[in-house]
Amino acid sequence: MKFGIMFDTHIDKWELVRYAEELGYDTAWVPDSQMIWSDCYATLALAAFNTRRIRIGTGVAIPGTRIAPVTAHSIASIAQLAPGRVFLGIGTGHTAMRVMGQEPMPPREFREYLRVVRALLEGKEVEYTYAGKTRQIKFLHRDRYFINLDQPIPIYVAANGPQALRATGAYGDGWITLTGGAEGFRRSMQAVEAGAKEAGRTIGPDFLTSCLTTACVLRPGEKLSDERVINETGSQVACALHFTWEIWKQRGEKDELIPRFFANIWDDYVKRVKNFSLPETARFRQIHEGHCTFLQPEERRFMTPEAIANVCIVGTPEEVIHRLRALEQAGIKEVALLPPADYQRKVFRDVAEMVMPAFR
Repeated sequence: MKFGIMFDTHIDKWELVRYAEELGYDTAWVPDSQMIWSDCYATLALAAFNTRRIRIGTGVAIPGTRIAPVTAHSIASIAQLAPGRVFLGIGTGHTAMRVMGQEPMPPREFREYLRVVRALLEGKEVEYTYAGKTRQIKFLHRDRYFINLDQPIPIYVAANGPQALRATGAYGDGWITLTGGAEGFRRSMQAVEAGAKEAGRTIGPDFLTSCLTTACVLRPGEKLSDERVINETGSQVACALHFTWEIWKQRGEKDELIPRFFANIWDDYVKRVKNFSLPETARFRQIHEGHCTFLQPEERRFMTPEAIANVCIVGTPEEVIHRLRALEQAGIKEVALLPPADYQRKVFRDVAEMVMPAFR
């Protein structure tokens, strides 16, 4: 099992990547979300210049806000600062698009986007369509190292739906998903493998499988309802709650879309959203307030022990290790931790000191 960090992309927080490197973490994922955080590539540049070992990349890049050649050139520019240890994480853009009141990129467009980025990062000429005009494009001036493609830049795709999972198999070198059960992971991997087969590819042993969550290592006598536990897990649970509401609303408010661990607070949360001060067309701004950064005080009551236990990895050191072993046996190769902004260093340190040694 490998261990990675994520954090709210703040231009001053590149130092967290160096801190994670010192703690022994393997990867640092820097999110791309233009309406709530700093620019991911600027932050990555600072991290690249100030680290030596840790692998770094976007976590994840958003196709709807940058055309494919720009995304490819941006991550290849970071590779010039940290050759051989850069990756491109990319997804359809759940938060970055929804926080503008827009939809994530449709699966068919996303697949085409991946095709172009993949070819460019391999240094190939590729057919690219922009504004209805299709042309063959390729990076120029490779010998002057404005960008660096000498070492492969792997593409790790964030995907959940069946078409995106197939595109992951067709064009990805890895897959990142949210924490879930072993059976759900296996079903999704079948779709990834099917997509690879359709594209004439094979999922090999180097294919990365990573899950996004956060963790809280309990001390003797602590409970999931304790203030410290809610502080260190709340923003991740709230993110899952916000995402669930958006999918529930988009797909016709069907009860089967509500996870059982949110069932007992669901009606209360729906009432909260209905009472937001902004009109429905601007409500997305209040839904995403604090997204993976801090817990809105008014939403603290929704952070139930059941929700925390299902969304996050929480327990004594032995219990956390046991749960990670189960994920490892299911095929997960890395866990990426995204704690709230005010508790990042503590969470990273706790896991590094009390959990990671069992996997070294």
